[in-house]
Amino acid sequence: MTQTCASDRPPTTTVLAGRREWTALVVLMLPLLLVSMDVSVLFFAVPSINADLAPSGTQQLWIFDVYGFVLAGLLMPMGAIGDRIGRRRLLLLGAAAFGTASAAAAYAPSAEVLIAARAVLGIGGATLMPSTMALLRTMFTDPAQRAKAIGLWSGVMTGGIALGSVLSGALVQHFWWGSVFLVNLPAMALLLVLGPVLLPESRDPRPGRFDLLSVPLSMAAVLPVVYGIKEIPEEGFRAPYVAAILLGLVGAALFVRRQRTAASPLIPPDLFRSGGFAPALGLGLVASFAMLGSAFFTTQYLQSVLGKSAMEAALWSLLPSVLIGVAAPLTTALVQRGVDRGRVVAGGFTVAACGFGLLAGAGTDSLWLVLAGAGVLAAGIVTVLSQMTNLGLAAAPVQRAGTASSVLETGQEFGGALGMAVLGSVGTAVFRHRMPAGAPDAAGETLGGALAVARSLPDRTGAALLDAARGAFTDGMAVAALTAAAVLLGAALVALRTLRTHPSAAPAGDTADTALEGKPGPTPPVRTVLEDEVSPSGI
Repeated sequence: MTQTCASDRPPTTTVLAGRREWTALVVLMLPLLLVSMDVSVLFFAVPSINADLAPSGTQQLWIFDVYGFVLAGLLMPMGAIGDRIGRRRLLLLGAAAFGTASAAAAYAPSAEVLIAARAVLGIGGATLMPSTMALLRTMFTDPAQRAKAIGLWSGVMTGGIALGSVLSGALVQHFWWGSVFLVNLPAMALLLVLGPVLLPESRDPRPGRFDLLSVPLSMAAVLPVVYGIKEIPEEGFRAPYVAAILLGLVGAALFVRRQRTAASPLIPPDLFRSGGFAPALGLGLVASFAMLGSAFFTTQYLQSVLGKSAMEAALWSLLPSVLIGVAAPLTTALVQRGVDRGRVVAGGFTVAACGFGLLAGAGTDSLWLVLAGAGVLAAGIVTVLSQMTNLGLAAAPVQRAGTASSVLETGQEFGGALGMAVLGSVGTAVFRHRMPAGAPDAAGETLGGALAVARSLPDRTGAALLDAARGAFTDGMAVAALTAAAVLLGAALVALRTLRTHPSAAPAGDTADTALEGKPGPTPPVRTVLEDEVSPSGI
C-alpha cells in the first residue's frame, strides 16, 4: 500500500480535506445514526415483542436497558483499543458485530436470545461511537473543516434519537417487530464495503502495554452509577439504587488510582491536563444533562397530558429537530468568522435556558409552546455539544483520539442519566406535593399511576383526578425547567470564564505521533499551522 509521510509535506502545513474525506464523513454518519436510533427504536415494538416472546417483567426491562448499560460500560475500553489496533479496524469489527447482532435480534426465538443480542448490539455500539469521532479527528486536520464536520456529526446524533421512535412505529405498523433490527443491515453492509476504501487507518504507534485491570475497574465505576441514577427518577431514592451509586463511586476511586499508578494507563491522566479537554468534558456533561432531562418531561407531556398516541407523539417530536439543522451550521459559521468560542458556547447555554423558560410557562394545553421550547432548547444544546466535542478532540493529542472520544462520550452518558435523575426527581417531588391529599396512593406517585387509577373510577371522578394530575405534572415540569435553566445559565458563566484561553486552533503539541494509512489522492490545498503529521505504518 502506498503511504504518505509527514516528511513529504512542507513542515508547516495542514492538509485540507477533499471530496474523499467528505464522502467518508457521509459513510461515518450511517453507524452514528443507527447507534443513536437504537436508543429509542424499541419504543413501538414492545407490544409485539410481548405477544411473540412473552418476556417476564424483569426480562422486558433488560431488553430495554442492557443495550445502554453495555454501551456505557465499554466506551472507555473500546476507545483505548481503537488507539492500539486502529480506529478503522475497530469500526469495521464493530459494524460486523452490530449487523450480526441485529439479525440475531430480529429472529430471536426467545426473550433470553433477544437480551443477549441486545447486549452484543451494545458492544458494537461501544466500538462505533468513539471510532467515528476519532476518525473525524484524523480525517479533518484543518480546524475549520473539523468544526463543520463535528457540527454535522452532532446534529445527526441528536436527530437520530427522535427518528428512531418514528421509524420503529412505521416499521411495526407495516411489518413485524424484527424489522426494527433488520433496518441496520444495509447500512452496516455499506459501511463494511466502503469503509476500507474511503476511511484512512490511524493508530497510536507507541501505545504501550494494554492495562487489562483497568477494564473491569472502568466498568465497576460506570455501570453501577448509571444503573442507580437511571432508576431513581422512576423508583425514588431507594436503598439499592443509592448503594449502587456508592459502589460505583468506590469503583471510580479505584479506577482513578489505577490510572495514576499504571505504567500504561487506559486513560492517561495527562489527557486532562491538555488545554481545553477538562472544560469540554464538564460542559458537555452539563449539555447532556439538559437534553435528556428535558426529554423526561416532553415525552410524558405529549402522551399523558395532551393524550397523544405514541405514534402521534413521536411525529410531533420531530418538529424540534428542524432547529437542530439550523443550529449546527450557524455555530460553525460564527466560530469560523472569529467569534470567541466562549461567547458561542455561553450563547448556546443561554438559548437552551430560554427553551427551558418556554417549557416552564406551559399549561395543560400548550402543544406549540412545548414544541417551541423543545426546539429552542435542542438548538442551544447542539451548539454547545458540537463546540465541546471539537474542543475536546483538538485539545487531546491526536494519537489519543480514540481514548479522548470515549471519555467525552462517557461523560455525555453520565450527564444524560444525571439529568433524568435530578430533574425527574425534582418534577416528581413537586407532583406529589401538588396532588390532592385524598388522591389514591398510586395516583399520588406518578402521572402514569394517576392515569391508570382514573380509568377505574366513574367518569366525573376520574376526570377530576386527571385534571389534578395533569396540572401537578405541569407544575413539576415548570419547577424542573427553571432548575435546569439556572444550571445552564451557571454553565454559560463558566464557559465565558474558562474558554477564552482555548481558541479554535488545535494545540501546538500535536505532532508526529499518529500512524495514518490510506491511498493518497491528488495533492490537496494546504493551510499554514502544522496540526497533524503522519508517519508510515502497516497493519
